[in-house]
Amino acid sequence: MEGQFRVRTDLALEARECFEEDTELRGVEIEESYDEERDIRVTRVRITTENGAKAMGKPMGTYLTLEAPRLSEPDEDYHREVSVKLAEYLRKLLHTEEERSILVVGLGNREVTPDALGPEAVGNLLITRHVIREYGRAAFKAEQVHRVSGLVPGVMAQTGMETLEIVRGVAQETKPDVIVVIDALAARSTRRLNRTIQLSDAGIQPGSGVGNHRNSLSRETLGVPVVAIGVPTVVDAATIVYDATGDREKIAPNLHGMFVTPKDIDETVKSLSFTISEALNLAMEGRT
Repeated sequence: MEGQFRVRTDLALEARECFEEDTELRGVEIEESYDEERDIRVTRVRITTENGAKAMGKPMGTYLTLEAPRLSEPDEDYHREVSVKLAEYLRKLLHTEEERSILVVGLGNREVTPDALGPEAVGNLLITRHVIREYGRAAFKAEQVHRVSGLVPGVMAQTGMETLEIVRGVAQETKPDVIVVIDALAARSTRRLNRTIQLSDAGIQPGSGVGNHRNSLSRETLGVPVVAIGVPTVVDAATIVYDATGDREKIAPNLHGMFVTPKDIDETVKSLSFTISEALNLAMEGRT
């Protein structure tokens, strides 16, 4: 990274871009592919060693980034295509070839629009656990039905509790096979705002994008695999100034705590949350 200016981003792809292209990072592997028909670029970043994790500032694991330039547009057909593509990767991460118990957690504050992605997405999910417990699989007329439950734990300012405490308590009671967490992220580049979806099997640290670090939600802290889904909805104002001037001395101190989001974020979050929930619903469809 240039000088001592610290780029704030939750995207593993952008963390890697902070280094020169010809810089070899041991323990970090990158694969890229492009779906020309859907105009979706997929980048897979694998962090395989502790040294790689330290260099990237991310936990070890696999980070899959889908860049879809038209994702911020109100094009339902295109959003459907992104959902289908996303569902393909989710099936692999969730191992849906077997019947699973899946807890989906929507992180964030529903009252703050750029942070409402998780709660909104959970609100659109097909929840099945309670129906299966009451009536069995026959209620869905399918041979295989995943037991899906949802949780919106809120934020500490609303509950007085760490998100980890709430999720761990629910997980201990319901015993899911895997936990999916959905959260809004911070990007380093404005061109990736609301146009990028990151999947990861390394879990997530709620609030990290805005510098409000909380305890991580991961296999280590929850005892079961954790799959994280995130979309960058904000960018650090200091980063925008730095990109425009190239001079960190011109960045006012107060800008380091300020985040910028597009003016149409209300409609965009609604659309993105539905795209993610639709992908999850597709990935967890019962087999007839």
